[in-house]
Amino acid sequence: MSTLPALLPPEPDAPFPPVDQALRQPDGLLAIGGDLSPPRLLNAYRHGIFPWYSQGQPILWWSPDPRTVFATDGVRLGSKFRRGLRRCDWEIRADTAFAQVIQACAESPRPGQRGTWITPEMRAAYERMHGLGHAHSFEVFDGARLVGGIYGIAVGRMFFGESMFSAVSGGSKVALAALAFHLGDWGFPLIDAQVENDHLLGLGADLWPRPRFLAAVAELTAQPGIVGAWSGRVDRWPASRLADVARPPRAAPPDP
Repeated sequence: MSTLPALLPPEPDAPFPPVDQALRQPDGLLAIGGDLSPPRLLNAYRHGIFPWYSQGQPILWWSPDPRTVFATDGVRLGSKFRRGLRRCDWEIRADTAFAQVIQACAESPRPGQRGTWITPEMRAAYERMHGLGHAHSFEVFDGARLVGGIYGIAVGRMFFGESMFSAVSGGSKVALAALAFHLGDWGFPLIDAQVENDHLLGLGADLWPRPRFLAAVAELTAQPGIVGAWSGRVDRWPASRLADVARPPRAAPPDP
């Protein structure tokens, strides 16, 4: 296996190298260069690849192993959080504030992280994808205030999550749970969450070996999708409904 990532040719429809050529260190780095045009982005996601880089770096393309994945019926919210949701008057919307969501994700501080990987170039690319009906956001509103959100790319019946944010505690959890509930209702079984962290695992994410993930992606992205704005599908949906549909956290394993 090469110790250097492949250099992508300039043509937007050029194929990516085989994913099994991704580096072990850093985990999943597959290719460098290219652009963020819609054809290249859609091709990347169909093959389980995503861009992730910082300002001043070239575009870097990744496919880590293992992959962090949510089943859409597997997002888990704590009992105390769900009790609070029953009294909550937040509303869920979709594709009504995409630019605000991606901006808030870019500006949200992340523990142990300086700056953001959502560069102006990335924001522009995903806003183009949103305009074409491929990128979508789920938004949590408290009245007129945006208090949480999540965005990503839908290809076929597969949703690739990119980032989420909270302006008020719990906003991102509600956005994720609402996204998962509606996707499940529409026939999307999985949400790609890319790289593991304790927060995602605590919300119910699982780690899949890359071959298993890629097989699911190939099957789901080949199915008919829902291209276009999702705003008419989720119209001021009450977040309180999530209290009765989200699963409780997994029980801790017994002591040995």
